[in-house]
Amino acid sequence: MKFNIRGENIQITAALRDYVEKKVGRLTKYFEEPFPAEVQVTLHVQRGEGTIEVTIPLNGVIIRAEETHDDMYAAIDLVVEKLERQIRKHKTKLMRKLRVESNSRMIHAQPVAVLTAGQDEEDIEIDIVRTKRFDLKPMDAHEAVMQMDMLGHNFFVFQNSDTNDVNVVYRRNDGRYGLIEPK
Repeated sequence: MKFNIRGENIQITAALRDYVEKKVGRLTKYFEEPFPAEVQVTLHVQRGEGTIEVTIPLNGVIIRAEETHDDMYAAIDLVVEKLERQIRKHKTKLMRKLRVESNSRMIHAQPVAVLTAGQDEEDIEIDIVRTKRFDLKPMDAHEAVMQMDMLGHNFFVFQNSDTNDVNVVYRRNDGRYGLIEPK
């Protein structure tokens, strides 16, 4: 497993680097060898609290988790636990889906970025601070919801494999999910 560890407002010491590599490196037991992905780890400190963000791209599926704690080592432990839960949940859903469906196609998706805009009053200029481009992979709505949950986002843009249209799934305020389709 290759790591890209960077720090913001924190010096990445050898001990901290070793701890991250050891703890996050245990996740390799859930994957086939050789591990193809480069794990992105960002550590930053703000107002005395340490935050760790870990992103693992796998065959088009993104596993991502973030944790904040006043102790950076505790935040690392918490984020690894969260990643393990996500990986187990993903594998369980995938195996259940493969058992139900007779074909054995794999789930593929790409990350979706949230575009941040200013307030939407007419006299205030819209300020888009981030733009992200991605390839749309065909999938059904259930796969899109699973990918959205794994990323921790509130919405997910995907190409519907049944209609070939671009659709959006989103998490409603009541905890259920919605689907937006073009006419």
